[in-house]
Amino acid sequence: MTAKKVTINRLATGVPGLDEVLGGGLPEFSFNLIAGLPGCGKTTLAHQMMFALATPERPALYLTVLGEPPLKMLRYQQQFEFFDMARVNRCIHFVNLGPDTMTGNLDKVLERIAAEVKSHAPAFVFVDSFRSVALAGGTDSTLQQFMQKLGVLMTSWQATTFLIGEYAADTATNPVFTVSDGLIWLHQSVQRNSMVRKIEVMKMRGQPTLAGVHTFRLSSAGVEVFPPASAAAPPPRSQARPQASGRVLMGVDRLDEMLGGGLPRGYSLLVAGPSGSGKSILAASFLQEGARKGETGVIAVFEQRANRSRNPVLEELIKSGRVSLVDSRAPDLSIDEIVMLLIKEIRRLNATRVVIDSLSAFEVALAPTFREDFRESMLRLVSALAQEGVTVLLTSELEDRYTDLRFSPYGTAFLTDAIIVQRYIEVDSRLRRVMAVIKVRDSGHSDELRAYTIDAQGIRIGEMLPGEEGLLGGRPTRKSGRAAPTS
Repeated sequence: MTAKKVTINRLATGVPGLDEVLGGGLPEFSFNLIAGLPGCGKTTLAHQMMFALATPERPALYLTVLGEPPLKMLRYQQQFEFFDMARVNRCIHFVNLGPDTMTGNLDKVLERIAAEVKSHAPAFVFVDSFRSVALAGGTDSTLQQFMQKLGVLMTSWQATTFLIGEYAADTATNPVFTVSDGLIWLHQSVQRNSMVRKIEVMKMRGQPTLAGVHTFRLSSAGVEVFPPASAAAPPPRSQARPQASGRVLMGVDRLDEMLGGGLPRGYSLLVAGPSGSGKSILAASFLQEGARKGETGVIAVFEQRANRSRNPVLEELIKSGRVSLVDSRAPDLSIDEIVMLLIKEIRRLNATRVVIDSLSAFEVALAPTFREDFRESMLRLVSALAQEGVTVLLTSELEDRYTDLRFSPYGTAFLTDAIIVQRYIEVDSRLRRVMAVIKVRDSGHSDELRAYTIDAQGIRIGEMLPGEEGLLGGRPTRKSGRAAPTS
């Protein structure tokens, strides 16, 4: 007769993104360590999980071993949105183990813990800071015995346990790490004016977790973890889109003709050009045309200027709720955070069109550590949006050098399905704007170079330029055919 496998229940932690990193949640009755250097958010993470998990039927016991009074800790933790004072002493109990720990007798500490567990019958037990207990124990062998006894005690009471401690990465041989079922490590680093926080699940017995480090943000709402976009749950069935087909119109006369009948639905389009060439105006027209067709959109703006003028048409679309604005000015964004912000709004509106304006500001918005791998970040961004089935327009600022043909300063043009380039040429001592479609993957498109103007109604595309008026990839020429003088 074959014995049945034990089923381990997985608990929802209440921390956005953490369950995905854990591989589906926290194993019930597990013995876990939350480790990291001071200030990285360990206590906040523990409190956030405790308030999410504790109920009157399944209470939590928080044992403090601090050099400061528990009331001082609670004064600061009350500032977070998840903190609910009405639940303290009803389903969440705080007990100070400081005096017991100061004796240095771990057996006495264990007796006190056992007495509190028996008194409150908790389903969840937190010990903060456990490193204070470890330091009081003296030798590693004494600590290991204490850990084993504590583990047996909590298992017999069927309690899910969390030990919170200040540990550096070079202390990973500590016996605490060996005995624990789960090890959650928090990191933080300062680069220029950016604070980058990351979380790593180094061990979680009985289930696969997402490997590597994952960024998280600490705000008034608490901890929010940003797993890779590939780990995000699929959209609800009600929001699932059929396979993308057909073409979407851009909202600019003659441009759809140049694209071969519009942009294939689900494609990513890069609009590259110098300052003032109308990239943002084209992006607004793209979203406005979608609104005319009853589609919703999302635009991500990463400029840091406090007062910036936007297209009034776009302002109206945002105000009416037909377009959602993702406008983050945080100086330490990660690519995974940006992707999660976009996906959240795409699913909320069931949006079909997305604009990233612009890649230049997007790069600046990233924390310095993420700028080093900007091409990889772009790949993850474009791939994640493609999985959502949306049609994407990205703008890219280019310095118009006249002597070479480039589409992106980052070498990322190959990531997009279509490219439109805008640039200036000199004709009769005047600068004229010109536009061309460089590629539309797996689709025919125009190879014409067309002049265009910008007025109060937006972009107006004219006729194809005569061959003697300029060369797209070379130096601009005058009508006479002579090369423009070098600077």
